[in-house]
Amino acid sequence: MFNGIISIRNKNGEEKVKIERPGGSLSPIWSICWNPSREERNDILAVADWGQKVSFYQLSGKQIGKDRALNFDPCCISYFTKGEYILLGGSDKQVSLFTKDGVRLGTVGEQNSWVWTCQAKPDSNYVVVGCQDGTISFYQLIFSTVHGLYKDRYAYRDSMTDVIVQHLITEQKVRIKCKELVKKIAIYRNRLAIQLPEKILIYELYSEDLSDMHYRVKEKIIKKFECNLLVVCANHIILCQEKRLQCLSFSGVKEREWQMESLIRYIKVIGGPPGREGLLVGLKNGQILKIFVDNLFAIVLLKQATAVRCLDMSASRKKLAVVDENDTCLVYDIDTKELLFQEPNANSVAWNTQCEDMLCFSGGGYLNIKASTFPVHRQKLQGFVVGYNGSKIFCLHVFSISAVEVPQSAPMYQYLDRKLFKEAYQIACLGVTDTDWRELAMEALEGLDFETAKKAFIRVQDLRYLELISSIEERKKRGETNNDLFLADVFSYQGKFHEAAKLYKRSGHENLALEMYTDLCMFEYAKDFLGSGDPKETKMLITKQADWARNIKEPKAAVEMYISAGEHVKAIEICGDHGWVDMLIDIARKLDKAEREPLLLCATYLKKLDSPGYAAETYLKMGDLKSLVQLHVETQRWAEAFALGEKHPEFKDDIYVPYAQWLAENDRFEEAQKAFHKAGRQREAVQVLEQLTNNAVAESRFNDAAYYYWMLSMQCLDIAQDPAQKDTMLGKFYHFQRLAELYHGYHAIHRHTEDPFSVHRPETLFNISRFLLHSLPKDTPSGISKVKILFTLAKQSKALGAYRLARHAYDKLRGLYIPARFQKSIELGTLTIRAKPFHDSEELVPLCYRCSTNNPLLNNLGNVCINCRQPFIFSASSYDVLHLVEFYLEEGITDEEAISLIDLEVLRPKRDDRQLEIANNSSQILRLVETKDSIGDEDPFTAKLSFEQGGSEFVPVVVSRLVLRSMSRRDVLIKRWPPPLRWQYFRSLLPDASITMCPSCFQMFHSEDYELLVLQHGCCPYCRRCKDDPGP
Repeated sequence: MFNGIISIRNKNGEEKVKIERPGGSLSPIWSICWNPSREERNDILAVADWGQKVSFYQLSGKQIGKDRALNFDPCCISYFTKGEYILLGGSDKQVSLFTKDGVRLGTVGEQNSWVWTCQAKPDSNYVVVGCQDGTISFYQLIFSTVHGLYKDRYAYRDSMTDVIVQHLITEQKVRIKCKELVKKIAIYRNRLAIQLPEKILIYELYSEDLSDMHYRVKEKIIKKFECNLLVVCANHIILCQEKRLQCLSFSGVKEREWQMESLIRYIKVIGGPPGREGLLVGLKNGQILKIFVDNLFAIVLLKQATAVRCLDMSASRKKLAVVDENDTCLVYDIDTKELLFQEPNANSVAWNTQCEDMLCFSGGGYLNIKASTFPVHRQKLQGFVVGYNGSKIFCLHVFSISAVEVPQSAPMYQYLDRKLFKEAYQIACLGVTDTDWRELAMEALEGLDFETAKKAFIRVQDLRYLELISSIEERKKRGETNNDLFLADVFSYQGKFHEAAKLYKRSGHENLALEMYTDLCMFEYAKDFLGSGDPKETKMLITKQADWARNIKEPKAAVEMYISAGEHVKAIEICGDHGWVDMLIDIARKLDKAEREPLLLCATYLKKLDSPGYAAETYLKMGDLKSLVQLHVETQRWAEAFALGEKHPEFKDDIYVPYAQWLAENDRFEEAQKAFHKAGRQREAVQVLEQLTNNAVAESRFNDAAYYYWMLSMQCLDIAQDPAQKDTMLGKFYHFQRLAELYHGYHAIHRHTEDPFSVHRPETLFNISRFLLHSLPKDTPSGISKVKILFTLAKQSKALGAYRLARHAYDKLRGLYIPARFQKSIELGTLTIRAKPFHDSEELVPLCYRCSTNNPLLNNLGNVCINCRQPFIFSASSYDVLHLVEFYLEEGITDEEAISLIDLEVLRPKRDDRQLEIANNSSQILRLVETKDSIGDEDPFTAKLSFEQGGSEFVPVVVSRLVLRSMSRRDVLIKRWPPPLRWQYFRSLLPDASITMCPSCFQMFHSEDYELLVLQHGCCPYCRRCKDDPGP
C-alpha cells in the first residue's frame, strides 16, 4: 500500500498477515513478487519500496535478513522462473540483475526513461523491459563459466556469488560463500584466489593433506582490478590484461610486468618451487613462451604459424602439446623444436601426469588417447578435456566437470605388439583390468622379461607363476643361460605341453619332457621320450601310470601296475583300503619271506580285515612268532595261543597276562586270577583276589569271601616257596586261612538273620555261633557282626536248652549297639530267659576225644580242651567236634616213610600200653615207648585217655615207627600240604564213624554231609573243587 503496509489475504479477501514497514507513508510499497521456486522451504515475498530499499519476508510476516539499499526508486520487481535471480527497474533508467538474496550482480540494459516493468521469459535467459517513453527492449543474458583447475582440484562459480571447490578423485565438495559477484577464480596446489568486484580473496588449505578440503582466508587485496585471466601461485597472483601480464604479491604490490607481442590466449601454471613457479603462455600470433615469476625475461619455447587455443606440457617438460585455431593438435619436442606428430579435430589437450608418452585430446564429440607414436584410440565423449591423471580424464561439459575412468588397455596392447614390455607395464599401472594384467604377464614371460612378468603376476596374485619366475631367477644366478629351457618351463606352465616338449628335446633335456608327460598322465606321449630301454625309467613310468590309475578311481588296474613295477607296498595299501582279502593273500604268498616290510603290511591289513587265519599264515612265513602270538591274543583265539605257548615257553607271559586281563574284563575274575598265577604274575594275581575279596565282603557275599580268602592263602603258600619271602608269606597264609574259616561259618549266621527261612538245623547254627565266638580275634574282621552272632547263639541256645549260655549271650548284647530291627526280639528274649533255669543241657556239652573231658559251652580258652589243651577239629558243614586227634612224627621220620609204615597194615596182638611223660623247660611231651614184652604199651590211641593234664601248655602226641606200623590206613587222615609246610596227621578214634577230608582245602566233614553237599553244589562247599577234579 502507499502507506507502507503489506496485507496478505486469502482468496476470499480475508486478511491473514499484516506487515508494517518501518518507513510508513514515507516508504510507499511500489512492487512485490513471490519467489516461484519450489526448492525453498518457505514462501518468500520480495518487497520494493520508494524508500529505495528491497526486503524479503516469510509468509508469516517475519523478515528475512536486512533491508538492501538500492539508491533509486524501484518501479518493478520480478523473479526468474526458478527463483534464482531477481530483475529490478525504476528511476535509475536501467534494469539490474540481483541474486535471490538481494545482492546486485550487474546491469542488464540502460534505457532513456524510467523502467516501469521487466519480466524474464519462463525457463530461459531472455528478459523483456518496458519503459515510460513507450519503448520495449528485449535482452538475452549469457552466464559465462568462471572456473579454475589444478590437477585433481576444480573450483567453479555457483549462483554467481558462491565458489565450490571439488576434489575430482574423492568427489568431496566445499562451498565458499562470497556474497558478491564472483568474477574470476584461480587455484594452485593449496592456494585459491577469488576475484570480486572490489577485491581479491586469497585462501589456503588448513593442512598439507592431499585430501583436505578446508580452506581459510590467507590474504585480502582490497582493490578493483580489470583483467581477462587470473592465475595464482604460492606467493603471487598473475593478472592477464590483453597483451600484458602483471605479477602481484598477496599484499597487492606489483612486483613484475611482462609485455607481449600479441594477445594472450592461454596461460597455465606448470609448477616449480614456491616463489619461482613457471608459467606457460600461448599468444594469438602462435608464439609459446615460458615465464618464471621471479624473472623479468620470458623464454620463447617455439613459434608456430597459427594462433594458440590450448597448451600443455608433458610431465618431464620435454614435450609440448598445442591446439591451434584450426582445431589441430600438434606435439613438439621442446629441445629440438621438432614437430613429432599432429592430429586433427581437437579443441583441448592434456598430457598424462603419470606417463610421459600419453596424452588425450577432445573434439567432435570424441575422446582421443594417443600413446607414443601409435595410432589414436578413440571413444565417444562430450565436453572438453581439462586434465589427465593416471586412468582418469577430467572432462568439462557445459558447467560441470567430471572424472571419467578410462581403461588403458588399448595403448598397453599397442606396446605389447611391439614387445615393449616395460612401457606396457607403465601404461598398465595407470589402470587396466585383471585380464589385461594377466595378458601382460604372460606376454612378458614368453618374451623372457622376467622382471616385468614378476611385477604383473604380483598384481594378479598368481603365486604359481611367481614360483616359476623365482626358480628361473635362481637358476640364472647359478649360471644357467639356456633360454630354450626357460621358455619350455613357461610353456609347460601355460599348458602348451607339446611346444614345451619340443623345446626340452631341442635343449637336450628329454628326461624333463618324460617327467612332464608322466606327471600329466599322458603316458602315450611319454613313451616317445623313454631312453634306450632303461629299466629305471620304465619302472618309473609304470609307477606313475599306476598312481594315475589310483587317482582316477581305478584301483584294480593300479594294483596290477604296482605289482608289475615291483611297488608291492603301494599295491598292498590299495588292496587293504578296499578290503580285497583274496588279492592280499595272493600277494603275500608270492612275496619272498625276506621281504619283511610288505609281508608285515599284508599281515596288518589281513588282521584289520578280520582274516586272522591268513594273517597267521603270513606271520608264519615271516617266522615272526611274537607277532603271531599278539595276533592270537588280539583276536582272542586262546586255544591257538596256548598251543603256541606250549611249544615256545618264552611267550608264556605274552599269552597269559592278556588272557587274564580279558577274563577280568569279562567278569571272570577267578579264572583271571589263575591265569595271572600261571603267567607268573603273582602280584597281579593277589591284587585280583584281594579286590574280589573286598567286593564280596562289601556285598555281604561271605561264602565268596571265604573262598577268595582261601585262594589268597594258597597263593601266599605258593609264593612262600621263595626263601626270601617265606616268613612273610607263611604269616599271611595262616591269617587268610583263619579269615576263610570265619567267613565260611559266618555266612550261615548272616543268611539266618537276613532270610525269612533258614536251611540250617538249630544245632548247626548253635555250633557255628560257638565256633565264631571262640575264634573271633580282638579286632573283628570287616563285615562280621558280633550282634548277629550273639543273637543267633542266644536264640538257638534257648531253643536247645542251653539257658545259661543264652543268658550270657543276652547279657553280652546289652553292651553292643543293636540295630532297630533286632531291638524288640532281643528285649523280649532278655526278659523271657529269666524264667528259664540257670544251667545248660548236658547233651550239648562238647567232649574231648583225647582225654574224654566234658568242656563247657563257653570256653575262655577258645576251641581247645580245657584239660589237655588239644585243639578241637570241627566239621566244615555242621561244626560238630570231630573224633580226631592230631599226632606228630617222631624226629627223623619223613612223610614218605610214615606213609609207607601206615600202609603196612600189620596185625596187632594184645598189648599193654605205657605212657612216658617227659618234661623240660620248654615243652611237655607224651611219648609212647616200646618194651620187649609187648607193643601194646606204645599205642596212645587204644588206651584210655583219662589222665589229668599236669601243666597249662599243650602236649602234642608224638608217635614212633612202631606205632605208625600198628595204625590202620583208613583210620588216619593226612593233610598233604605243599612245601614249605609239613604234612598234618590225624587219627580217627571212632573208626566206624566215617569222616571225609577234601583233598584240595583239607577241610573235614562227616562223610554223609560231604556227599550231600557235593551232590547239591557239584563241588566242595569250602574250596569249590569239582568232584571230578584231581586232587593236589
